[in-house]
Amino acid sequence: MKNGIYLVASPIGNMGDISLRALEVLKNAAVIACEDSRIAKKLLSLLAISSSGKIFVIMHDHNEEETAQKVIDLALAGNIVAYISDAGSPLISDPGYKLVRLCRKQNVYLTTVPGSCAAICALQLSGLPSDKFLFAGFIPNKDKARKETLSRYKDVEATLIFYETANRLLKTLSTAADIFGRREMAVAREITKLYEECRAGTAAELAEYYAANPPKGEIVLLVAPPEEKETVDYQAELAVELQKGSLKTAVQKITEKYGLNKNEVYQAALELKNGR
Repeated sequence: MKNGIYLVASPIGNMGDISLRALEVLKNAAVIACEDSRIAKKLLSLLAISSSGKIFVIMHDHNEEETAQKVIDLALAGNIVAYISDAGSPLISDPGYKLVRLCRKQNVYLTTVPGSCAAICALQLSGLPSDKFLFAGFIPNKDKARKETLSRYKDVEATLIFYETANRLLKTLSTAADIFGRREMAVAREITKLYEECRAGTAAELAEYYAANPPKGEIVLLVAPPEEKETVDYQAELAVELQKGSLKTAVQKITEKYGLNKNEVYQAALELKNGR
């Protein structure tokens, strides 16, 4: 094996998901860069790999900038370095981005050892469109930021994938109900584990279920893309409604009848009223 840095995906639940190549790298690595050495050592133990003689370097969100160079120096000194996150694929809502950027700048040998990724596994299980998707990471825990984040992606024409915690799921589903309405969603949790579950429904339906059945484990929340809307030629009808009554009433009638964006209809009404 070449000396350098290996980005090693680890199981997200089932130890049987470790790849043969990942086992080889972890066995031969002199250095294990990880978020938490206790979790890393437990993983090695479960995989029947000895931790004896290995150097463990702690690298997480708060120290990656300072620690990344140390990891690179160990690789340049002639070591095989395996970087693992607590679970799943490194860099995917986990540290590692700054390390990779430095490796590129310093021409350090770097490769990936693919494996489990909760976002991809959840997409496979959900039954939602998989031809186009957008992974947006963890949903903020503050109410305002949560609403802003979900609203920002509302009109993206792809399946949306978010990470969420079990204790915040109901708040997020409540917000999602206001933003996504009756759009299909899915909650995937405990993926690859004994109590794996992937439940689909509207935000309101999912909220009702999880209020009665409090969830445990890590959550992946998915939202179906918006349905394609037929182009509606409402201009003539809007003009008639403007002649009948006020601008506000005309906009309200057309918006409710065709399910259109209120601001767009209002702008069209103003232009008609001003003779444009």
